[in-house]
Amino acid sequence: MKKVGILGGTFNPVHMAHLIIAEIAQEEAGLDEVLFVPTGCSYLKDASEILPAKDRIHMTGLAIEDNSNFALSTIEVEREGNSYTCDTLLELKKRYPDREFYLIVGADNLFTMEEWKDPDVIFQNAKILAAVRGSKKYTDMEEKIDELKEKYHADIRLLHVRHVDISSSMIREKIAEGHSIRYMLPEKVRQYIIKNHFYESKVVQEQ
Repeated sequence: MKKVGILGGTFNPVHMAHLIIAEIAQEEAGLDEVLFVPTGCSYLKDASEILPAKDRIHMTGLAIEDNSNFALSTIEVEREGNSYTCDTLLELKKRYPDREFYLIVGADNLFTMEEWKDPDVIFQNAKILAAVRGSKKYTDMEEKIDELKEKYHADIRLLHVRHVDISSSMIREKIAEGHSIRYMLPEKVRQYIIKNHFYESKVVQEQ
């Protein structure tokens, strides 16, 4: 059975930390493929700060085009309404019943996943790969994993990711302030952002 990782996000914009996590997940879990899934309407984020889906999809495609083990899925942007992980997993299982799915998340999400829509559906339909990159201690992680395993029979594994201090919000802020974002994201993505003057609105407003 083909093992497929799922890395979802607004990718506003996609950056090097996303790619590093995907690469480590593929290597540590022995994944055949990592599927990048840009969100449609995220109920967790302010839509006014997010680029149109077509631009985020294009940037994500540029970022992963040189890696044959990475693929792009538009499953969430094709769906109307809010994007929910449980719905995405059910649709992917329906489309690809012969694949085993691994949901790649930041380990901090383990402490909030029960607040997501239908967490039981998520744990039933995917193994969880949790990337430890923040301040949470491994002992805290292990305790939470044991709790989720007991409650949901979840299959959760930790990924060992060195902390990479890059975030989409940091990149947007740097652009708005006129600072360089070189080496924080793939060069083709950086050029696309510059060409289209994305994320410059704060500078315009201040002027």
